[in-house]
Amino acid sequence: MRSYIRHPSDIPIEYQADEHAESVSQEHLHDISAGGLSFTSTHALTAGSLINIRISNVEPDFVARAQVVWCRSEGDSFVIGVAFTESSDLFRARMVEQVCHIEQYKAEVLAAEGRIIDGEEAAREWIQKFARAFPRLDEDS
Repeated sequence: MRSYIRHPSDIPIEYQADEHAESVSQEHLHDISAGGLSFTSTHALTAGSLINIRISNVEPDFVARAQVVWCRSEGDSFVIGVAFTESSDLFRARMVEQVCHIEQYKAEVLAAEGRIIDGEEAAREWIQKFARAFPRLDEDS
């Protein structure tokens, strides 16, 4: 059973920390699962602090409240791990996770085959090839 699935680091994520409520930071998604996510940031966040998260490359935007679980220094940046605070965010995070897989699939097709496909075509192909192996919600932990 897996907790997180790795995704390409070019998927943008925005967060706004309560302690820095006046500013929104734009960073890159690292991993995502039904329970939470991690992202790379130029700023350290304190474990236990609350943040608002937004991922805008899905329709509608994924917006959630999360609590910082851990913060690890990695070179000049930090990897921040957060847990969702609302159970209603779990299903929506699942949809974001699938969109991330589809975006990664589009990039892989371009790199491997030189073929440019739009989001709809990528989704159809990804579902046909990989959806059956995508873990069910009751398999996540």
